[in-house]
Amino acid sequence: MVAEGEGAPGGTASPPDLLRLHEAIAGLFATQGDWQRAYQHLRSALAIARDGSIRDALTSSYNRRYLDERLYGPFTDRPPLGLALIDLDRFKSINDTYGHLVGDRVLRRVADLLQEDLPPGGFCARYGGEEFVLWLPGVDLGRAVRVVDDARLRVARHPWSELQPGLRVTISAGLAHETPESGAPTSPERRLRRADALLYAAKRAGRNKVAYQDAQTTQLISHSE
Repeated sequence: MVAEGEGAPGGTASPPDLLRLHEAIAGLFATQGDWQRAYQHLRSALAIARDGSIRDALTSSYNRRYLDERLYGPFTDRPPLGLALIDLDRFKSINDTYGHLVGDRVLRRVADLLQEDLPPGGFCARYGGEEFVLWLPGVDLGRAVRVVDDARLRVARHPWSELQPGLRVTISAGLAHETPESGAPTSPERRLRRADALLYAAKRAGRNKVAYQDAQTTQLISHSE
């Protein structure tokens, strides 16, 4: 991710800058009749444009469009698959107390923390507002729970007071998990509803918790910070 304030001379080029650069180089090679290299740069430009269309502008995590493509498009990730719906606890009070600029910085940092240590093929997507989804393919329930709870702990233990004195940020999560033994894959709507219901169970239990189902019983986990 490009750090805040970059883009000045010597900084990392932004995706729009790279897109324009590849387009310009492609045009130059085209005028010279070097169609092969022009095509290569056009492909690079298209890849950058595609990536930009599926990334959240604020957090650089994947966006709702990409998540919907994975949920409703050709389903390539077969069970076991974990899907965690995550919400920042009392985020409105953060915006009200510290302002929306601080709130935006919190969202960016939480997104970074959520994207650490995901299994191969896993990703984080911003679902909307202060909600995120973790897509966790190829892991059993125990591993999925550990991944989500480790993310919860990273957020809770992050030195938020360095951003603003007195600032504290936690998340709650609902984890829906499906195995090959679960039968036919559930629909995207049902999968999200299950994760959403478990998220609210974590909220009702006091927040800063992970809720999941084990043998049809809702379990809640939280550890000392």
